[in-house]
Amino acid sequence: MNNRQVVLAQRPVGMVDASTTSIVEGPVPICGANEALIKVGLVSIDPTIRTWMNDAPGYLPAIELGDVIRAGGSGVVVESNTDRYKVGDIVYGMTNWQEWAVATEQNRFTVVPTGLGLDLATVMNVLGTTGLTAYFGLLDIGQFKEGDVVVVSGAAGATGSVVGQIAKARGASKVVGIAGGPEKCAEVVENYGFDECLDYREDHLNKRIRAACPKGVDLYFDNVGGEILDAVLSNIAMHARIVLCGAISQYNSMERPKGIANTSMMIMRRGRMQGFIVFDFAPRYAEAQVELATMVLDGRIAHREHLVQGLEEAPNALNLLFTGGNHGKTLVVVDESVTLG
Repeated sequence: MNNRQVVLAQRPVGMVDASTTSIVEGPVPICGANEALIKVGLVSIDPTIRTWMNDAPGYLPAIELGDVIRAGGSGVVVESNTDRYKVGDIVYGMTNWQEWAVATEQNRFTVVPTGLGLDLATVMNVLGTTGLTAYFGLLDIGQFKEGDVVVVSGAAGATGSVVGQIAKARGASKVVGIAGGPEKCAEVVENYGFDECLDYREDHLNKRIRAACPKGVDLYFDNVGGEILDAVLSNIAMHARIVLCGAISQYNSMERPKGIANTSMMIMRRGRMQGFIVFDFAPRYAEAQVELATMVLDGRIAHREHLVQGLEEAPNALNLLFTGGNHGKTLVVVDESVTLG
């Protein structure tokens, strides 16, 4: 029995291609003292993975050439030498793109509670890093208030769709999404309950934002950066809050990123712009997960998972995030036998 891994073979320029990664096989890791061996079931595909492939500073070190691609995931404990995990536990943490992972004192995993009434893909989506990012970004960083006019870019994505639904549930006066193409815009309104969704591929986005939000945008949750961020900045209300969560429009061109021109609006409107990383809120994950699980079960949060079969498809799955070929949370199925029962 071997451990297949997807490793970084070459740093990409632009989109990931066949030369970027390679698949290697080695022995299944040995479970040492105070460790647990995990059979990986699902791997999370997130835009930030693309940034880790660059030889550039970030909130985590760059992936070194020859190293396994870093990523979150979930799996089942098959061997344990620690009281922290028992055999049969379903856990999630940094599995990376591989078939087997080891939980150590440095790489700890979280045990998924039983009896949630949710399948593992839903847990990885709404209760995982994307849902947690939406929760803390909107409520803590964005300081959401009832009656806010909220705009969310990447609104059809795993994080953006949850942001808008939490805002609606908490009493936003209007929630406007921004997404790519008529199909995704319809999905944002019909499936996720946004009041309106603007197609960024159409001309004059700034004017269309102004028409949708004539009194200005109180809170903008930015997942894309670049020109879309600039268009929203030209339409912010007094004391607006701008939450910088991601900049997916820039990740394939980090050597020559596009700047923004409308920063003076932050002065005139006395706005605040703040970036964040969800790991900053790790001590409070359980608090958010209880509320998010409740909202899924009572129907206030709709969700969609885009499952890609096979570890070898992980690089192609990552590219889907940049081409718009995915719907909702993208996950790679490494072993379909790993479930929540």
